[in-house]
Amino acid sequence: MIKNNYRNIKYYFFLFIFTFSLNLTAQDLFPDGTTIPKWFYENELTDLKALGKQFDITDYGVKNDSTIIQTEKLQAVIDRAHQAGGGVVVIPKGTFLSGSLFFKQGTHLHLKNGGVLKGSDDISNFPLVKTRMEGQTLKYFAALVNADGLDGFTISGEGTINGNGLRYWKAFWLRREFNPDCTNMDEMRPRLVYVSNSKNVQLSGITLKDSPFWTTHFYKSEYVKLLNLTILSPKEPVKAPSTDAVDIDACSNVLIKKCYMSVNDDAVALKGGKGPKADKDENNGGNRNIIIEDNTYGFCHSALTLGSESIHNRNIIFRRSIVNQAKRLFWLKMRPDTPQNYEYIQIEDISGNVDNFIYIKPWTQFYDLKGHSGNLMSYGDNITMRNLSIDCNSFFNIEKSDQYRLTNFTFEDLDIKANKDLEVFADYRKNFALKNVKINGKKI
Repeated sequence: MIKNNYRNIKYYFFLFIFTFSLNLTAQDLFPDGTTIPKWFYENELTDLKALGKQFDITDYGVKNDSTIIQTEKLQAVIDRAHQAGGGVVVIPKGTFLSGSLFFKQGTHLHLKNGGVLKGSDDISNFPLVKTRMEGQTLKYFAALVNADGLDGFTISGEGTINGNGLRYWKAFWLRREFNPDCTNMDEMRPRLVYVSNSKNVQLSGITLKDSPFWTTHFYKSEYVKLLNLTILSPKEPVKAPSTDAVDIDACSNVLIKKCYMSVNDDAVALKGGKGPKADKDENNGGNRNIIIEDNTYGFCHSALTLGSESIHNRNIIFRRSIVNQAKRLFWLKMRPDTPQNYEYIQIEDISGNVDNFIYIKPWTQFYDLKGHSGNLMSYGDNITMRNLSIDCNSFFNIEKSDQYRLTNFTFEDLDIKANKDLEVFADYRKNFALKNVKINGKKI
């Protein structure tokens, strides 16, 4: 009897281990079947003690005064930390006004609770530099916080980086009223944080708010973690135009985890280049191995957008999140002037309410074939949306077009409440795999 019980216990133990291993393996794979590196699961907040000496800016002549620009003094503290072999530039409680700051190897930024680094609302405090903007490498204005070519750069704390964007927003909408054809860059305005050509980057804990333009922008960087951030910009009373929370531009291995994002544009947008020869330009690139998980979304134009300047995205996971009042859950922007390939995308375990569940249409803003004859083809392939409970106005807002091809879409374990676009879905459904999909309480 005892022997039989032992065998049963042993059997169920090994069954448990086998089942657990299967689940673990499933969780450890990207959509294309490759293994998710251990790095994605090592998410400790920044340890200041490991980063060297702390340089409190008020110890070096920077005053707690929100009315005077102190860019030169703040930059001098960064330079001092770099010359000392590295260290942490600390923003204490108070508000400190600045133009562009440039961090150097071994230097870090920490904002204490109540500490505010505030951007100038005068564009002349942001120099023109060679940078990356809207899928182009060109001269444009530096961000408030800049880091280029760094290994191990961090921004941490409980304080705030405030873009002070109101004047820029008002000027933008006035310019649009005067000239409806003006581009996003015509009204000169800086981003909040720009990190380029860097690796092992971590932003954690802080609030980023009221950016004049994109809030955070990462270009040609790898192993980037955004943890426990709050990213905000308003939709009223003055709309904050093009204030994307996170723009990922030709990057690999990026984790966005436990953040709150509510902005007047896309929450997370994957970029990488535009134009008929964008895939041949060494300044451009694809995004690979991106995990966006355990986040909460307030108002935004889309929780996850691929485009509008994007050529290749592979292995993108968006999961375990809550969405509230987003215009779109998932948006594919298909540029007719750019070759695009969006593949191995997995969206799962998300609940909430949006206006559009899935939104795929041609994107023609600033369309330019640059002399190329005929539109370019775009592709969406191996895209899975599963275990989603969403209330929406429009379920399936997809425009038919011979400009792009959609293949290997899987909808699984969906519980959708929708008001319209069910007929459009009916036209497409024969091309997609459907597993346990319920719309308005009815299984289809």
